[in-house]
Amino acid sequence: MAAGYSSDRTSTSGRDSETETKQRLARRVLVAFLATFIAARVVVFLIMSRTIPDLFLHLGGTHVHHLNYGIFLLAGVGAYLVFQRPAGRRLGIAAVVYGIGLALTFDEFGMWLHLGGGYWQRASFDAVVVIAAALGLIVVAPSIRRFRPRHWTTAAVLTLALVVFGVLLVRSIHYAERTIGPKLKQLDAVAPP
Repeated sequence: MAAGYSSDRTSTSGRDSETETKQRLARRVLVAFLATFIAARVVVFLIMSRTIPDLFLHLGGTHVHHLNYGIFLLAGVGAYLVFQRPAGRRLGIAAVVYGIGLALTFDEFGMWLHLGGGYWQRASFDAVVVIAAALGLIVVAPSIRRFRPRHWTTAAVLTLALVVFGVLLVRSIHYAERTIGPKLKQLDAVAPP
């Protein structure tokens, strides 16, 4: 039995190593994503409450939202991964930069839906929660080649849950607009330009 285990282990060691590497990279993306999201929310809240000075970048009187920094980071990392195909430490750094770009972009996801909307849109928070959960699943999920029927069942249930989430997201946006929208608009109105 030990010999059988050993030969099975040897035949799958390449896939195990690949899965371990993907999970390690996913962990880096997740940690960078969460840390950046939290930092961005805290900094924006402190600026809007006038606890710290206005650190927003303004070009020609236009506030450049951090969503734009995220887009540039994602574009840069994408180009780097396609054209350089890094490995080792450089791939780990690319994973961290990808997580930062992802957080900066999805933190303002609500602006994708409502370009004129304020910062505190529920859709942004909901999108970040979904992205973080998906990254968390990637961290712990087995390689797709090793999926068993229970994994496929779980994937189907999660897909259905995401569809339901999408429908509820739209409804929550409308609910938030009616109930807390006026208070958030007041906060946006008194915030620095």
